[in-house]
Amino acid sequence: MVVLDEARLPRPDAAVVKAKAKALLVAAVLALAAVPTAQAATITKHRATAAFLADPKVAHWLSRYPRKGRVVDTTHEPKQHVWNVNVWWNDAGEIATGKVGEDGTVLEAWTGPQVAWSMARGGSGLFGGKTINSNPVWFGFAAVFLLGLVDWRRPLRMRNLDLLVLLSFSASLWFFRDGDIFTSVPLAYPPLLYLLGRTVWIAKRDRPSSGRPLWPAWLLAAVAVFLLGFRIGLDVSSSQVVDVGYSGVVGAQRIWSGQAPYGHFPVSDTTLKPCGPADANGDVEDRVQKNGRCETANPSGDTYGPVAYLSYLPAFWVFGWNGKNAHLPAAKATAILFDVLCLLGLVLVGRRYGGTRLAATLAFAWTAYPFTQYVMNSNTNDAVAPAFLIWGFWLAGTSWARGAFCALGGWTKFFSLPLVPLWLSYDARWRRQLYFLAGFVVATLAAFSILLLEPNPVHAARVFWDRTLGWQLDRPSPFSLWDWGQYHAAGIPDLAIERRVLEVLLIIGALAVYFVPRRKSPLQLAALSAAVILGVQLVMTHWFYFYIPWFYPFVAFALLAVRPPPRPPEPAPIHEYEPRALVAAG
Repeated sequence: MVVLDEARLPRPDAAVVKAKAKALLVAAVLALAAVPTAQAATITKHRATAAFLADPKVAHWLSRYPRKGRVVDTTHEPKQHVWNVNVWWNDAGEIATGKVGEDGTVLEAWTGPQVAWSMARGGSGLFGGKTINSNPVWFGFAAVFLLGLVDWRRPLRMRNLDLLVLLSFSASLWFFRDGDIFTSVPLAYPPLLYLLGRTVWIAKRDRPSSGRPLWPAWLLAAVAVFLLGFRIGLDVSSSQVVDVGYSGVVGAQRIWSGQAPYGHFPVSDTTLKPCGPADANGDVEDRVQKNGRCETANPSGDTYGPVAYLSYLPAFWVFGWNGKNAHLPAAKATAILFDVLCLLGLVLVGRRYGGTRLAATLAFAWTAYPFTQYVMNSNTNDAVAPAFLIWGFWLAGTSWARGAFCALGGWTKFFSLPLVPLWLSYDARWRRQLYFLAGFVVATLAAFSILLLEPNPVHAARVFWDRTLGWQLDRPSPFSLWDWGQYHAAGIPDLAIERRVLEVLLIIGALAVYFVPRRKSPLQLAALSAAVILGVQLVMTHWFYFYIPWFYPFVAFALLAVRPPPRPPEPAPIHEYEPRALVAAG
């Protein structure tokens, strides 16, 4: 065995060791610093552009446009390590946008309506939250809806088909969640047209559909109560507040602080002081507004009628608002309140026009229908106007109340204003029609009294028009068949002229129901109300699933009524003089 004597081994020079350690440290630092540089150098601007244009989704959409006139802009975002690619084409404007990673992978690709509309890009929890959009919950509602309302003894009854059509909007919603707008939008029109035809046919016959649910009234009522609790719990625990609900809270705060909502909503003007973090795109939505509050921007939220904002005042008084759109208990409370008011109104309607069984059936139909829960879970204002109309229908025999509720519905969301001729004609006696108009005018004046909060009410009225009807009448949107011409894409129809023709027919139809039929039963009033609202939705440039509850209460009444409701009393003949017996002259 050889033993080494450590004392005799040569020792390395300390200076040499220190120099080598320093060299290794410098090499390590340079290697780490070179990582992002090497990554950035893996792809050029030209390759990023080529990768984006070669993406199958992008290539398919761009094939609808000639190459001539195409402009491509590609910019590098070193902090995010991505290339932003934007494609324009002549009158169509921006037709594609997306992001390409520094390794050449296409991270995002948006085309057509997805460029300007983030809601057109799809997502399972985009509206209402992930729970209501999950298959078990959605199809669970649909299954209960069919189980309780289908006439299982006669499966080929027309009313069973009606129920399936009401649920068929789910097919359109399915493609919307997938971001396929050019499939989802056309799929919404067949059920709208079918329901329009059915309600007109029911109004013409003045007879309800044959058939009835197998469940007894007590079971329908019990399940409706259970579903109501489940719906409220679902909204409280697993929902979201979309910009529509947020706008109601903002409007209520503006009114309570002494301002009309119109022209005073929070904006994201870069001249305003930021008071919140920037989003992924570097934009700051939270800014100090002119009123001195830090608020989240909602620049287009003042597009609804005054009653839409007044309806949020009770919840605003209770819960207040901190200026942000992240936590909005006032919006949730208002959505729950008006959902319950719709339910109670339908119970009263059913009780008055069809007895206990119809009351239980309508309550069940409202609570089990998935699209009413979709609205509630999104916490929008789309149950407010239907609530006023339902209660106005319940009080249809009282002319002034019918007129007042018609006005409240119309000045919440304007879709119900075309109902005025129909509801006016429900009682043909001219005195009763004057009462209707008086109720309508009084409710209108009360609603628009908020314009008096402004220094110049006349200017406030002009701002109201510009921000609401003036903007909505020609609102650009991909969520209907009528405005697709804006994309100038081959294979995508431009139906603007056809929409104008349908608008004329709608106006004629809304006026015609004043005269025909001359005397209207409650069933005819409900069926024709549904038909008019469906007609409005068929010509809208912006249609969405939140609008289904607008017509649903009247469709449900027309389809589910089991016996002819009573007619209004026959108007007594009017004589200009007191009739007297003839006496012989003599």
